[in-house]
Amino acid sequence: MAKTPITLRGAELLRVELQRLKTVDRPNVITAIAEARSHGDLSENAEYDAARDRQSFLEGRISEIEAKLANAQIIDPKLLDSDGRCVFGATVDLEEEGGETVTYQIVGEDEADIKEARISISSPIARALIGKYAGDSVEVQTPGGVKRYELLDVRYL
Repeated sequence: MAKTPITLRGAELLRVELQRLKTVDRPNVITAIAEARSHGDLSENAEYDAARDRQSFLEGRISEIEAKLANAQIIDPKLLDSDGRCVFGATVDLEEEGGETVTYQIVGEDEADIKEARISISSPIARALIGKYAGDSVEVQTPGGVKRYELLDVRYL
């Protein structure tokens, strides 16, 4: 199976979530199932069904995170030496056509959060930027039409 790129920060966030799921959430749901079971008839016990659904969700999420970490290629952007080229993990400054500037970090799909200026490597903007250098212009096909950006700076933070 192909390795999936993830930043050092993203891998740590997944590890923290996995630890919480295993040490806090899993015991809580086991307690909830035991309590619901003590209420008697399981065939008409909504609390029991809800607790079992929660347990199923938790176990699925635990398996998903474990698989992601097992297949992860962890990249520390600070250690990258890409000669100023835009690569996974890079932080880029862009100037839009209207003169507005935006800053994004290119991260893995699980880490993407536009509110924190982190865009997925599979997003149209990131795909257009990969391999480009500061000073290059890119055109990106977005749902709102074609947008043009100038790549002002590429940093590895």
